[in-house]
Amino acid sequence: MQSRTAPTSSGDTAAPANRCLKVPMVQIDAFADALFEGNPAAVMLLPQWLPDGILQHVAQENNLSETAFLVKDLPSGVLAPDPAHPAYHLRWFTPAVEVDLCGHATMAAASYLFDDAHPEAGVLQLYTRSGWLSVTRSIEGRYCLDFPTERPRPVSIDPQVAAALGVQVTEAFQATDLMYMVEDPQTVIDLAPDLTFLATLPVRGVIVTAPGTGTDYDFVSRWFGAQAGVSEDPVTGSAHCQLAPLWAERLGKNELLARQVSARGGTVRIEYAGSRTLLTGRCVRFVEGTALLPRHN
Repeated sequence: MQSRTAPTSSGDTAAPANRCLKVPMVQIDAFADALFEGNPAAVMLLPQWLPDGILQHVAQENNLSETAFLVKDLPSGVLAPDPAHPAYHLRWFTPAVEVDLCGHATMAAASYLFDDAHPEAGVLQLYTRSGWLSVTRSIEGRYCLDFPTERPRPVSIDPQVAAALGVQVTEAFQATDLMYMVEDPQTVIDLAPDLTFLATLPVRGVIVTAPGTGTDYDFVSRWFGAQAGVSEDPVTGSAHCQLAPLWAERLGKNELLARQVSARGGTVRIEYAGSRTLLTGRCVRFVEGTALLPRHN
């Protein structure tokens, strides 16, 4: 696959290929047990940071929930927690904005680095807007993200949001995202919300969740973008950092098996550890190629 991203208005709009920066790009399905499941993310390892406008254009061109950009050099003054493990600077962009935390694109980025750059490594360290994150790879080929927990607080049910969801809501919570609880998994599966209204809400996204009664899972969920530029995310790792404390306390256990019941669907294995939440899943690579980007010296 080759893709050409137009430069900003300050540069040429049709630079010849020999004047472009050639960057490897892969597309990987994360939290996926098979191809076409989970959440696809693009991953690009850059030789150095390009202007933010170019990164945003690339993410828009890829038109996936997130594109993960990696650079080997860390910001000035930033030191890796453990010099024995590889460390990279990681940023995530939706087609609309840069985000503070993204699970599936982190897992996809780690899968790429483990396979293509550090096949001997067992741990990767990633410096991000949310601080240092680590990813481990098991001998079974699973990737475990060590992420910060975000504890939701109870809030009152907004009748306009409930009406936009079109279902009976039992409880509401808020952290980064607005979280609405419903009674059963089928209600979550059958949701057909008013996405236009949800996009007006002053939150990153809206999570709808239910206990996994009658399924193989402890709980199920779906995630709808409000201000993130994503109508519905297939599998949202960062959402499970908010869901983990809620369900761990309700179910009385710290190891949980969750399913995001989007059209693609994806399974998230969770270990809730207080201030940290461990999210485990598999990855499947779909595309390998080269992107041709405008040079900026």
